This record gives sequence, structure tokens and C-alpha cells, in this order.
Amino acid sequence: MDERRWPDVAGRPAASWLRTAVSERLVRHALARLPLRVRLDGDETLGLGGPLMEVHDPKAFYRRIGVGGLIGFGESYMAGEWEARDLVGVLTVLAERLATLVPEPLQKLRGLWAPKQPAAQRNTPEGSRDNISRHYDLSNELFALFLDETLSYSSALFRGFPADRSLLPAAQHRKIDRLLDEAGVGPGTELLEIGTGWGELALRAAARGARVRTVTLSQEQRELARERIAAAGFADRVSVELCDYRKVEGSFDAIVSVEMIEAVGAEFWQEYFSTLDRLLAPGGRIALQAITMPHDRMLASQDTFTWIQKYIFPGGFLPSVEVIEQITAEHTALRVADRDGFGPHYAETLRLWRETFTERAEQVDALGFDAVFRRLWTFYLAYSEAGFRSGYLDVQQMLLTKEIS
Repeated sequence: MDERRWPDVAGRPAASWLRTAVSERLVRHALARLPLRVRLDGDETLGLGGPLMEVHDPKAFYRRIGVGGLIGFGESYMAGEWEARDLVGVLTVLAERLATLVPEPLQKLRGLWAPKQPAAQRNTPEGSRDNISRHYDLSNELFALFLDETLSYSSALFRGFPADRSLLPAAQHRKIDRLLDEAGVGPGTELLEIGTGWGELALRAAARGARVRTVTLSQEQRELARERIAAAGFADRVSVELCDYRKVEGSFDAIVSVEMIEAVGAEFWQEYFSTLDRLLAPGGRIALQAITMPHDRMLASQDTFTWIQKYIFPGGFLPSVEVIEQITAEHTALRVADRDGFGPHYAETLRLWRETFTERAEQVDALGFDAVFRRLWTFYLAYSEAGFRSGYLDVQQMLLTKEIS
């Protein structure tokens, strides 16, 4: 293991005997009450029965959780200290009970023991560029290994379950088309897209006859999106810009943004929606796709530094439906006119991505990513899938319209 690349995984965190002992007691108590089978060091078993979780190094496992909480739990998996053949099954059990895993007295003291979000990950214009680059500029080739040919990195919309990988491109187009329909995109529409991805939505909007301005903070995504748009013959209808959403000027008939609000940060949600309000022409429509979490859990975790923020999406944080409705009502002329949740579709999308990522492990290695990275991304995809399977997470398509005073 490369200690320089993975310092907090290669080395065990410093912890007092007392802290580790308290962690062991709390973790064992929690595991014993779960519908899991937790085998400790190949010997003792805890739990009420269910998916098997094998903890190879219990002492390291307890210590990491004692120091880092859920960050330590994820780092322990990255270090190979625990395994699960049905990783999604184990994580789904935990996600279903996330609000009660920590005893209530300790939850009230969360501010004292939970790690805080680092100031370096604030989504200022400069910070956002760094945060986005750390994920989306990893490698276009990496994403192409597990995404489908549309290079869509957001939830698809299927006709039924279970879905086959061959159905994924059509399901992604179904998702995109529904957003474009909601926004009223057609011939002559002046469309703003916030968060380009690799250009598929812009391509389909241009094919409808719209003129598209799409903005991103990822240099890698911008380059490939421009190549794809030019190859499709739409370079005259689509401009792809490296630009923060706060810097966009103009007036647009429609605005579409797919799973970008998750990267805005709670501190900047009001500015995000105020920007949308400013850019939308009278009578215009906004179609958003957003991953959401329960409002009470959002409030409880909004200051906490998480494993996902440390390793996958620095600066990321999920809103609730309630906070979106509250901010738009109190600070803008925008109102949520319609919305539809389809979380099970995201679970299915993630399953297909995860299975393909696993099948192509050798190709991931060939791109220069090591075994710890593969464990990291396997855990990330399974962790996310479990969130949607448990109902802890949802994904919404929302239509926002502007009230005319």
C-alpha cells in the first residue's frame, strides 16, 4: 500500500486504550442488535442473522471507528480489515438503521465527537474548482469503463426491474428527455445547463433545435464533451464553458441541472437558487434532478465531515426536499411546481455501474489505479446503492417555475 497516497488507510490512527474500549463496547452492542451475521476474526459471531460481515482485525476495526466514526468504518474496509460477500446487503442493513446506530445520548453530543468539515472544502468559486477536479478529473477513461455509451453519471429511469446493462443507454435517454420535456425545451429554446457532465443532455437538447450554453468546472469533462458535440455536428448550437454557475450572465428560457446541487454545499444553496432566479426569463422553466436525504438527517449531519466528503465528493452535501422548498419560497420567486421521486431506479443504476466496475478491475489497474482505489470505489458504489435501497436516499426530478409579481 502506498503510504503517501493513503496515509490514513496504511496507518492505524492513534487512540487511547479507553477510547478504543468504549468504541468496542458501543460497536458490539450495535452489531448484536442488527439483522446481520458479524464474524469476528473467524471465531465469535454477533448479530441476529442476515448478510455476513467478516471482521478480520477487530482491534483495528474498533480503533478506527472510535477515532473516525463512519470515516473509520470506510477506511477499515479500504484497509481490508473487514469484508462482505454481499456488501450492498450489509450496508443496506446499516443504512436502514443509521439514525439509531449511535445511542441517543451520544447523538446529542455529536458536535463534540464527530469530525468537522474542513474549511479547505468550502465551495467558494476557488474551492469548487478544486473539489470538482478531485473527482471528475480523475480520468475520462476511468468513467468510461463503467458508465454506458451515453457517459451519463446520474440516475437512469427504467421501465421495470431488474434491469439489464443493455437497457441503460435507453434508460438514461428516458431520464434526460423527461427533464427536457419538463423544461419545455424545443426549437429555438435558449437553454442553460449547469453541470455539463460529458455532454449527453446538451446533445439531446441541440437535436431538438435548442441553443445550449452549458457550464462545468471540470477540464476533463469539458474537453470530451466538446469533442462529442463537434462529432455530432452541433458545435454551432452548443457552447461548453469552464465557468462557475455564479459567474453566468444572461437570460434563458429554460435551465436544466442534473445532480449538481449536491456539489453546491449548504452554505451556498441560497446563492445557487438566487442565481437560477436571476437567470430565468419570465415564463421560463427549470428542471432539476437532485439526490435528497431526510430533512432531520440533513440537519443532524450538516456540519459533520463524512467518508464520502473525504474520499469521493469533497465539499458535497445532500439537501432535503423541505430545504429546497423553504429556500426558494423565502429567498426567490421560484416555486417547486412538480416533483417525482424515483430512488429505486438509482439503486438499479448503481448496481449496473458497480458490477461493470468489478468486472473491469484489470482495466482499472491498467489506468494506474491501485487496489486501495478499487476497494474505495467498490465501497462508494455499494454504499450509495445501499442508501437508495434502504430508502435513506432518494432522487427527485423537480420542476421550478417563477412567480410573476
